[in-house]
Amino acid sequence: MENKIKQPQKTSRRRLPLLVPCATVFISSCCIMVLELVAGRLIARHLGSSLYTWTSVIGVVLTGITLGNYFGGRLADRFHPRKTVAVLFTVASVGCVMIIVLNNLVGGWKWLWFLNFPLRVFLHVSLVFLLPSTLLGAISPVIAKMALDLGLATGRTIGSIYAWGAAGSIAGTFAAGYYFIAHMGTITIVWAVAAMLLVIAIFYWFRLWIMYIWLLLLVCASTMGLAPWSWAQEAGAAVALRRAPNPNIIYEDESQYCYISVNRAPGSRDIRDFVQDKLMHSRIDMGNILDLQYFYTNIYAAVTDKLSSGKEKLSVMVIGGGGYVYPRYIEKVWPGSNIDVVEIDPGVTEAAIVAFGLDRNTSIKTIPMDARNYVDGLLEHEGATGQKTRYDFIYEDAINDYSVPFQLTTHEFDEKIAQLLTDDGAYMVNLIDVFDDGLFLSAIINTLEKTFPHITVITEAGVPRSHRNTFVIIAAKQPFNLDDLYEESKKRGKVFWRLSESELQILREKTGGFILTDDYAPVENLLVPVVRRKNAYDLAEAYFKQANILFKQGRFDQSVGKYQKIVRKAPSMAIKAYNDMAVVFIKQGKWQQAADALKKCLTVISQERMDIYKGNIHYNLGVALSKLGELEGAAEQFNKAIADFKEELMYNPSKPAELHLKIGKSFASMGHIKEAEEYFSRALKLDPADVYHYLEMARNLELQQRLDEAIALLEEGVQFMSHRNRQNDVLQLENYLNRIKTAKTISH
Repeated sequence: MENKIKQPQKTSRRRLPLLVPCATVFISSCCIMVLELVAGRLIARHLGSSLYTWTSVIGVVLTGITLGNYFGGRLADRFHPRKTVAVLFTVASVGCVMIIVLNNLVGGWKWLWFLNFPLRVFLHVSLVFLLPSTLLGAISPVIAKMALDLGLATGRTIGSIYAWGAAGSIAGTFAAGYYFIAHMGTITIVWAVAAMLLVIAIFYWFRLWIMYIWLLLLVCASTMGLAPWSWAQEAGAAVALRRAPNPNIIYEDESQYCYISVNRAPGSRDIRDFVQDKLMHSRIDMGNILDLQYFYTNIYAAVTDKLSSGKEKLSVMVIGGGGYVYPRYIEKVWPGSNIDVVEIDPGVTEAAIVAFGLDRNTSIKTIPMDARNYVDGLLEHEGATGQKTRYDFIYEDAINDYSVPFQLTTHEFDEKIAQLLTDDGAYMVNLIDVFDDGLFLSAIINTLEKTFPHITVITEAGVPRSHRNTFVIIAAKQPFNLDDLYEESKKRGKVFWRLSESELQILREKTGGFILTDDYAPVENLLVPVVRRKNAYDLAEAYFKQANILFKQGRFDQSVGKYQKIVRKAPSMAIKAYNDMAVVFIKQGKWQQAADALKKCLTVISQERMDIYKGNIHYNLGVALSKLGELEGAAEQFNKAIADFKEELMYNPSKPAELHLKIGKSFASMGHIKEAEEYFSRALKLDPADVYHYLEMARNLELQQRLDEAIALLEEGVQFMSHRNRQNDVLQLENYLNRIKTAKTISH
């Protein structure tokens, strides 16, 4: 009887050591899943969040685990398990730190930008996360071998290791998704995982001295990567342990859904950008919220004003809060309106309150849930109680070109939206596409037309059809008239392009009448051409920055080389590239090359059928032709520039002084001194704080030999700038003033 009692105690003592390998595999599996969830967030800062990013993350991490299991088994057979585990945990800790370094470096490798988007995402994820996943995956088989060496039953031992590993994966998934990312931030999590792995390594082989060297290095690296001190920020950025400090960022947060930042745009006005992951979602002028900065919000405003039929109050739903720019516009222009904003991410709303000007006591009602669920709830409530909720306007503002909530694009959702609209209401959908490709736009149009009999598509004029552009689709149950919207938009300085019926038919046929449904909505696939062009745009932007730096350094040939690369690699950016290239040639006095570049620029504009203001291009071409002695051609270009500047002045009165100055310079270039004087005088009256207005007016007076007037004007300018402590401007004016006084003395 005593033997029967003692036998379980002996077995219990033998099983107790199994807790150590089980706990170890629990922690390693937990770390793998934490890093997998973190991977999607880190990648989003460079590539956005989409089906491609998450597919690559899951696939690469599983590949790493598979490779790790295979090689870990080999290691377990050849080396002492306990020491092998210690080494693997140490190297995995190093690999975690390399995640931060490589993610910062790989995001800037331009050769990746030439690849198609899915391949670029896959390579980025592989370069950053494959090695750490492999190292962590190698731990489980070594732990299993160590557990088997305890002499317990094989099946029970392996089952326990697998079960604890799975439990660790589950715990890591929920802990990271529900708590760690929102409360710690992704970068801090990576550092924490690196530290945890090193602690486990020391536990297994505390006498291995090299681990303590890594411990010291880890403390130093984490200080450079996380500490708020300026020296730590600079040192960390230098070795890619953190992004370079950005003084324009005034707010940062990491919510359960995305990375959020609010950035102050350069310039004298307080203009701020609202960024989610890598995409800018909103822009606001803090001094004037009625000055809508984004083009599609101007379309929303113009169409709403046109279709509201003079209503003093509106009832609207905005799907996607972003920076709450447009809801605040509605609140200001139609006070007392019912404004419901369906924004799933509370972090977005908080950022809008803290850094984007949204009042905590606003009349805007925020619904923190998925729009599909909210719409379903309204209709279920209506069916149960008979109480109806109806909106005059519903605005869809949750779609971008990297991450599309497909459930908000389908025919089933459109049917529900139609039930919530008033009979004379309108549903506006904002999306990004390329007209020449137009697959996503085509599918959305076809889908909406299954529900709404009246469809109009408006976008920004002056954008090449091969460029990414913002399209707003207006869908309604009743016919509506927007015929005069184009002229009204020109008065606002925002020129719209309303697609004709033939253009809409072209778009409808691009997908063969395809309809998006809840069962089949391959939105990411439809947007592949858009993302591919975005890669080219990003590459071009990088080259533009490099070219500008080279230009400022006086390295003109290298600067031109960058612009030529833009034309080859990103033809959609050729207009700006040719124009900027011409500026470089003008700076060098290479007038023939400048004229050729500007002519190519105008050719591209014509081929793309772009309705844009070309005054600057015509003016620069006129200057180049006059330098080449082609006076008749130069005069033609100057007259075209004047006509274009005057049209812009008529329809875009936001910068009258600048346009008057340009018109004056165009007249002056043709020798029409009196006409030039009229516009220089207007520019000076409109903006006496611009030193160039004084200089151009004085030159005009000098050409007319009205030296006393020129001297008086320059003295007035010196006094004006001195009172404002603008010493550089004072110096320019005084130098010119002294030259004119000298010329006057000599003439007498």
